[in-house]
Amino acid sequence: MTIIFISLLLLVSLVPDLTFTTHVSIEDGTEAKPHSRPYMVSLQYYRQHICGGFLITEEFVLTAAHCWKKSDILTVVVGAHDLRKKCNSFKVLSYIQHPDYNSNTFENDIMLLKLMKRVTLSNNVGLISLPKNGEDVKADTLCSVAGWGTLWMNGPVPNRLREAETIIVNDAECKHRWESLYKASKMICAYGHGGTCNGDSGGPLVCNNTAVGVTSYGDPYLCNSRLFPEVYTRISTYLSWIHKITGNV
Repeated sequence: MTIIFISLLLLVSLVPDLTFTTHVSIEDGTEAKPHSRPYMVSLQYYRQHICGGFLITEEFVLTAAHCWKKSDILTVVVGAHDLRKKCNSFKVLSYIQHPDYNSNTFENDIMLLKLMKRVTLSNNVGLISLPKNGEDVKADTLCSVAGWGTLWMNGPVPNRLREAETIIVNDAECKHRWESLYKASKMICAYGHGGTCNGDSGGPLVCNNTAVGVTSYGDPYLCNSRLFPEVYTRISTYLSWIHKITGNV
């Protein structure tokens, strides 16, 4: 009973603290080759990077629902590598959070941003594929993450895009670690030599050149934690919702 009680206390303490991951760089990663991930975008609030995101069409960005508060006006910066350099920025026409998003548990933590105007694709600005219907990622698959978040919890913020490799953890282990917070049908978790940190929320979990997850939450006290692997919204679960809004079938 003591172990169960301690575990429940831990979960209770985690739920409110998860909000600290809202503005989670890649820990233990390396600088990405400039513009090797042309789909990456920086979501900015008053010219300050707060979250990542990724282009799935010329006018839609996919990101995490928790990256936006209803009073915020975000700017989407595309084609960036070094955020100190001037890049194309776009205003957001519509913020479309999933209707069942739960800000306390981070369930359905996914959002589409419709841009005010379409981006022009180039060598520096591109799209990333989403899973096909019925397609899902298997445990032990080598994947990658990228972003402009802090180098470690409460650490310095890099100007240049960073990336790291990570590995999909099986659902049973994720459930064991996160208990009731982890919903296998809607989430994926991963752990590797490097991982996401503060400011990487909303960026993609990329496996085989396909975005399979959206960076959602992790250990509130330690980036790239072995005890609590990082959790991503499982994109395959939301394909019909995404296609209905974007018009792509």
